[in-house]
Amino acid sequence: MEKFLIRNQEPNQDSPYASMADSSQPQTKLMRVEHSLEDLPGDPGLRRRISDYSPNEQDYIRRAYLQKGSCQPANHSFPQTRISGKLRRFNPAWFVTYPSWLEYSVENDAAYCLYCYLFKPHNEEGGGDSFTTEGFRNWKRRDKLEIHVGGPSSAHNKAREKAENLLKQKQSIQTALSRQSDRSRVEYRTRLYASIESIRYLLRQGLAFRGHDESCDARNQGNFIELLRYLSNNSDDVKSVILKNAPENHKLTSPDIQKDIVRACPMEVSNAILEDLGDSCFAPLVDESRDVSTKEQMAIVLCYIDKSGRVVERFFRLIHITDTNALTLLAAIEAMLAKHGLSLSNLRGQGYDGASNMRGEFNGLKTLILKQNASAFYIHCFAHQLQLALVTVAKHHSQIELLFSIVLNISNVVGASAKRRDVLWEKHATKILEALQSGEVTTGKGLNQELALKRPGDTRWSSHYHALANLTLMYSSIIEVLRIIETSAVAEKRVEALSLLVLMQTFEFVFCVRLMTDILGLTNELSQALQRRDQDIVNAMKLVQLAKRRLQDMRSNG
Repeated sequence: MEKFLIRNQEPNQDSPYASMADSSQPQTKLMRVEHSLEDLPGDPGLRRRISDYSPNEQDYIRRAYLQKGSCQPANHSFPQTRISGKLRRFNPAWFVTYPSWLEYSVENDAAYCLYCYLFKPHNEEGGGDSFTTEGFRNWKRRDKLEIHVGGPSSAHNKAREKAENLLKQKQSIQTALSRQSDRSRVEYRTRLYASIESIRYLLRQGLAFRGHDESCDARNQGNFIELLRYLSNNSDDVKSVILKNAPENHKLTSPDIQKDIVRACPMEVSNAILEDLGDSCFAPLVDESRDVSTKEQMAIVLCYIDKSGRVVERFFRLIHITDTNALTLLAAIEAMLAKHGLSLSNLRGQGYDGASNMRGEFNGLKTLILKQNASAFYIHCFAHQLQLALVTVAKHHSQIELLFSIVLNISNVVGASAKRRDVLWEKHATKILEALQSGEVTTGKGLNQELALKRPGDTRWSSHYHALANLTLMYSSIIEVLRIIETSAVAEKRVEALSLLVLMQTFEFVFCVRLMTDILGLTNELSQALQRRDQDIVNAMKLVQLAKRRLQDMRSNG
């Protein structure tokens, strides 16, 4: 977001959108950086030389690192190295002494200088490459840090001065040449703010940005342009500076600008989460799946206790991975933590599904992390374990497996077309009205809602229970629809409907439906309780014990 905004003085208050304005500094037109600033490695041991970047990109790379700050994982468990017969290690107290430039690489177990990495020429004398490329590891020689800083004319202090000048926009030649009036800057901020608010709304709602025709005479130019037009119709200040009233080369509506702002949004969210997390311990919750483009993606959620003492879970990153073996997942997690200044030593838990690559006792991700941090206790989600147990029962007991196979066939036959579903809803609505008139059922908020047949699924929690519950409530209506199909459909469907009619009216089917509805009703209550956000493990164990007693009582007493 710093690519678009320069935060300094109080804004001009000419318009409600002018709160984004900065009257002290001019807007500069920045060229596009080919490398994504978000993906720059945080660990100094993994960085490329500044000279390896294009000369047109180097200042933007430098500014990104300076705004991010030095990499100082203060809570990392620093390894010990034998030096001169004694075990020594990096002292995190040095971060306090040298907060602006001293960096530590978890990857290389070495110290680096941020200023010298960014600005010191590699052929310049004074400290060699110890603090730029090779890294400093002589932990017994703390005085080497002072020697590195040196006097006013040292290479380090020259690099520091260059860093300070880079961050002072007023001293930039590019800025001096593109100074604009205060009014122009207010208009730019208003235009940018409108684009940001539109993009935030579309991202939150998960809507597409562009339309198939965004020309000026199109009736619908896509969600982004139409939302900007809506904002302009409700604010004269916005209307006067966006779309047709904006400069042709400064509308802030191009697809590239939209993508830049979209990339900035997760960076700002990540920074807010990291600020809230601070130096607290945390636990990662990890799961992986393929997206619509068949790319394997790993989702990472951070679970931690915030400053008010509440347990919070924040979706943090979505990372593309080449495969799902434990070593690849571990490398991706470590890279993500290092990039954001987090350390595996701060983990106090880990949560994954029950797949062998995640919870394997010998080579699973859980085991690999426990080898590095014994305090990162693994907990398999109780609600997920319950769902796995129900799926196992549904697949390994012949009568129950047959029951859910019949329920699935009923859903396929009756819900095969919109016409049949409409007939089913009409039959069910008629029976509800008759029951209301006879007093068999009562009216009330949330009662007698429109129902539909549901399909039992292995990955949809409580789907087996809801499938049987809806089947029970709509049993007579389903029978009538099957009879209609038996008499009016094609031969193949008539045979399926007839076979389902025979099976649904047998004692075994009705008994199994009733039995499993009662059993799954108990487990559904437990599943809902285990999914509560304020649930703790002690109370969860009590709920599990209570559910076991209720199931045992049902087995013993019927």
